[in-house]
Amino acid sequence: MAVGYLEILRTRHAARLLAGTLVGRLPNITGAMAVMLFVRAEGGSYSLAGALVAVYGVANAVGQPVLGRLVDLHGQPRVQMAAALVSALGMVGFAFTGVEQLAAAYVFVAVAGLFTPPLEGGLRALWPSVLRKEEQVHRAYAMDAVAQEVMFTLGPLLVTLSVSLWSARAALVLLNVIGVLGALSVVVSAPSRAWRSAPREAHWLGALRSPGLLVMLSAFLFVGIALGSITVAAASYADSRGGDAVYGWLMAGLGLGALVGGTVYGARQWSGAPERRLRVLVALLAVCYLPLMLMPGPVAMTALSALAGVFLAPCIACAFVLVDRHAPRGTVTEAFSWLVTTFTVGSSVGTGLAGPVVEAGGALWGFVVPGAAGGVSLLVLLVTGRVLAVPREGAVVAVAAENDPNRAVEPRFSSGDRA
Repeated sequence: MAVGYLEILRTRHAARLLAGTLVGRLPNITGAMAVMLFVRAEGGSYSLAGALVAVYGVANAVGQPVLGRLVDLHGQPRVQMAAALVSALGMVGFAFTGVEQLAAAYVFVAVAGLFTPPLEGGLRALWPSVLRKEEQVHRAYAMDAVAQEVMFTLGPLLVTLSVSLWSARAALVLLNVIGVLGALSVVVSAPSRAWRSAPREAHWLGALRSPGLLVMLSAFLFVGIALGSITVAAASYADSRGGDAVYGWLMAGLGLGALVGGTVYGARQWSGAPERRLRVLVALLAVCYLPLMLMPGPVAMTALSALAGVFLAPCIACAFVLVDRHAPRGTVTEAFSWLVTTFTVGSSVGTGLAGPVVEAGGALWGFVVPGAAGGVSLLVLLVTGRVLAVPREGAVVAVAAENDPNRAVEPRFSSGDRA
């Protein structure tokens, strides 16, 4: 797998696109944590912090599919760059407004979320045009998930370092300036400038007319709720165990676990249908959230956080395959953006739900939420298994399965979405 990753990264433009996308997404990756620390530094409550994070997440959820559809219709550079600039200005405005002027704070946070550029969906739309071979695209999806977890590991540490060296306000500004530079690196590249979506059937539902995609979105809504609730529960736990430094390590541990899990997942070949594999992965994800309720000391709790993250990246990597299988032709960026949207909405709901739960019952009850949400996600996948197994209408069948040594027949990737 290491050789396979190197082969992809040596492909022209691949390393730049991956790095630029990850850096460009840094404000979004660290947004919930940075906003929460800033609100707490300004003297705001957990409920206020959770509400602002929820507004940011909901606005992000609204903006991602809209911007994704605009990318499919008009190309990447104009949409991605303009969105990145407006989003950064919104968060910088929030940083200098603070929480005393609540109306302005909510507006700025909403603008920052609404215009977050759909870089994640854009990258996955670019992979087929850069790599050409379907087996490389499968591997790139796994590498993409692993690389994201590197940022989820380093991002919290970067936030806490910036807060320690300067302030929570400076951290917000710095992260968004870096994000704009990452987006710029992507949109000026040749693949981004040349990419065009495949011809699409005019339909007001766009990607949402696919039943299989709707199933995926329903399941990952609850995965997002689980992850969002951990953010608040971990903050409450850290307040009595060492403060912001412990909180940063818990969040970094969660990302590190996902990094390890994603690396192991991508290191072997998988046979069989990916929808069955996703059910197993989501079940394991839900089970690994349960030990967090033990709430041991900071070192052991960091280890449990890492365990809780182990199956996150494999779930995401497997979901990429299924989203592409079920996305209607010409809607690939929008489809991936809907997945990001659903995950973000779930995360925002999780933070908004966990805030009052933590204030009412403490960190213990906050850690109950992710296990319950993971169980509901598994239930959705089990109940809708037949729908998820049916490929999208008009899918092309090819002898090229996801990491399948038996070369089982399944619908191929959307190669029609190449430049």
